[in-house]
Amino acid sequence: MSIFSITLFGIHIAPSWYGLMYALGFIVGYYLLKRRKILSESELDSLMLYVFLGVLLGGRIGYVLFYNLPYYLAHFVEILYTWQGGMSFHGGVIGVILAMIFFARMHRKSFLIIADSVTSILPIGLGLGRIGNYLNGELLGFANYIGPFAVEKNGVSYFPSPLLEATLEGVVLFGILFLLRQKNIFSGKIASSFLIWYGIFRFCIEFVRTPDVGLGYLAFGLTMGQILSIPMIFIGTALYFYFKASHERDVHLYQK
Repeated sequence: MSIFSITLFGIHIAPSWYGLMYALGFIVGYYLLKRRKILSESELDSLMLYVFLGVLLGGRIGYVLFYNLPYYLAHFVEILYTWQGGMSFHGGVIGVILAMIFFARMHRKSFLIIADSVTSILPIGLGLGRIGNYLNGELLGFANYIGPFAVEKNGVSYFPSPLLEATLEGVVLFGILFLLRQKNIFSGKIASSFLIWYGIFRFCIEFVRTPDVGLGYLAFGLTMGQILSIPMIFIGTALYFYFKASHERDVHLYQK
């Protein structure tokens, strides 16, 4: 759903709510990272550019691979048609990780410190993005819902699952990471915790969301979103205990 639609000099402009929230998330994230003074302004500008490209390319490629590969193999050029929609969060995560690795190597920074800083603010963008999904009337929940904030689409009333996602993946997840950051005793704690908790929240929310068009329910009655969230939870948990053990080992060696 477009916020407005206008044609100027033959160019049709119709920004969506999702795009607006996406941009707002980057602006707020940039402001928060700038206040923390972890990086210089030029380094922060570079980081945000890399992250933006990671989200865009990773999200799009992830959508193509995970959700609609047969179609795009037959319509290869349409992979570039990002304005038609189609982004995968899990693909975006992979893109952001690669972007942070690239930035850390280029600027000789600690990857884990960068990862902790970026993931601590990601819930802001996630929450705003889900509000954009709600305003656009997309990624909706089960049909024939008649409770508060229901979304009417093509004569059918849907459960407002994007608002539930905005609450859990945005507000609640931000709160969890904020509390963990107050006692962030080892590098990688925030980043690994993000993977764990996002995976848990997304897995649970998928039970009230309409399955992806063209995929439906897959193995064991799970959706693609749930299948992709399971490795996030396990990888995040493994990394959490690995980083913690590494920190404790280093402390022990230092005390000797």
